[in-house]
Amino acid sequence: MVCPCSLLGGTRSLARMMEEKISASGHNVFLFNVGQESAVPDRGIVSGMWRNRRLMASPNGTHEENCTEPAINEFPEDIFTNKERQQGGILLHIIAALYMFYALAIVCDDFFVPSLEKICEKLHLSEDVAGATFMAAGSSTPELFASVIGVFITHGDVGVGTIVGSAVFNILCIVGVCGLFAGQVVCLTQWAVFRDSVYYTISVIILIVFIYDEKIEWWESLVLIIMYSFYILIMKYNVRMQNFFTLKSKNVGNGDTVNNELEDVKGIQQYGKNSVVMVDEIICSSPPKYRFPEAGLRIMITNKFGPRTRMRMASRLIINERQRLIQSANGSSKALQNRRQENIENGNIPVGNQVEENEQDSLTPFSVPDGKMNKIKWLLTWPLIFVLFTTIPNCSKPRWEKFFMLTFILSTLWIALFSYFMVWMVTVIGYTLGIPDVIMGITFLAAGTSVPDCMASLIVARQGLGDMAVSNTVGSNVFDILVGLGVPWGLQTMAIDYGSTVKINSKGLVYSVALLLGSVALTVFGIHINKWKLDRKLGIYVLLLYAIFLCLSIMIEFNVFTFVNFPMCREEL
Repeated sequence: MVCPCSLLGGTRSLARMMEEKISASGHNVFLFNVGQESAVPDRGIVSGMWRNRRLMASPNGTHEENCTEPAINEFPEDIFTNKERQQGGILLHIIAALYMFYALAIVCDDFFVPSLEKICEKLHLSEDVAGATFMAAGSSTPELFASVIGVFITHGDVGVGTIVGSAVFNILCIVGVCGLFAGQVVCLTQWAVFRDSVYYTISVIILIVFIYDEKIEWWESLVLIIMYSFYILIMKYNVRMQNFFTLKSKNVGNGDTVNNELEDVKGIQQYGKNSVVMVDEIICSSPPKYRFPEAGLRIMITNKFGPRTRMRMASRLIINERQRLIQSANGSSKALQNRRQENIENGNIPVGNQVEENEQDSLTPFSVPDGKMNKIKWLLTWPLIFVLFTTIPNCSKPRWEKFFMLTFILSTLWIALFSYFMVWMVTVIGYTLGIPDVIMGITFLAAGTSVPDCMASLIVARQGLGDMAVSNTVGSNVFDILVGLGVPWGLQTMAIDYGSTVKINSKGLVYSVALLLGSVALTVFGIHINKWKLDRKLGIYVLLLYAIFLCLSIMIEFNVFTFVNFPMCREEL
């Protein structure tokens, strides 16, 4: 018969050993009353600690952790410790991230997009198909590579967060900035906005369904890719569909609409808030006989050309078309000929050979620009410009035009390298500040990769081409969702590791994507209520929606409303 004292002593020893082991593992959950015959955990504390937690096995399998493995561990070790970064070293990482944003904008706009334009020419693609495929890829390449890095390197949600955040930034922030600073009322075409918004809404709904169970299977990624193929078909037959679904609200056959529009232009010397005439509408209703220069301008505002080229050519076409309309209205063009071209539209955007020369020489590291600020900018970006100038042939110049495939390959490699460093720096910044990877993707990465598009859209909107500024932002988001997420997920689940799944770490992404869906609906609703006009009121409205989206997304990721996320594992690096 065993002595009760020995049982009590054994129980005390067992309790002491268990308490020491749990304390060593960092989980002081159980409270043992050693003076009693048994060790019973405090039920209230247990339920409080584990109600909204799940267990994650540590790599060595010796204990379990209640935190999310930080993505910073998937990158090379930083030269600074976490403490050194908190004491000021993080500023260097912020500067490096901003530099990578600028590097991506340069390589995409000046090398990657021109190579895609040449590819479209060689393949004889139609304008709509080229815009939906290669041109969309040109503007969304940073987001695509961020998604690839998130799937294959960090194994986290920074890529998905970047796609979602960039989509919201494109819809809300870009439209808001264009409406707020365009300086005029810009009319929007209902069909273009309706087409892209409906298909984008369907894409977002399917994305919510797929990520709801926090994993992506091979057939789900395949569905996203197939959906983008259907989108290409829609763009290919866009004109036929528009003629089929659109009911004409204007009778342009008798010339009444044309005459009214001409009167609007005749009565003013400069575009006003309530007298904007869409150039595309007038051209379609009263097609002129173009001389060769105007025909060239008309072609060069299509999606086959880069944002800078489209913006510059669109501004020239508007000036020429406005001159033609006023000549038709009053038979006089002397006043317009004497006016300075830069004051016709914005008052501050020069259009002429000087702009072309400056842009052509912008990537030449051997010529110093004029102006103090331009010299400072040139000096800061000289290493980047020198490397790109010496390693990538500029196929937009005649002597390098035949090397467009080499330009495409080399610029893709540079984009991949810059994207890697960009995500690396942003991941380090987020870890140091205690910000989850998803939040950094939705905010910092999304804004950084979309700011160039925002500036290009603003300039185009100031020229009166609202459809180019708004519809293209929604259309590029279709590429981000279906290709930017579908292709990396498909490569992982169908090519690299067939039958595997891609893990979605943050349950909060479901709520963020749902907010994205709501933002699309509210934006289209606001445009409709505003009578399909892009003005200051609509700009303030959508910017307010963007601020609300950011606040709600951050609060969701930090478990303010309900538990959706585990805290990031913290350790001294």
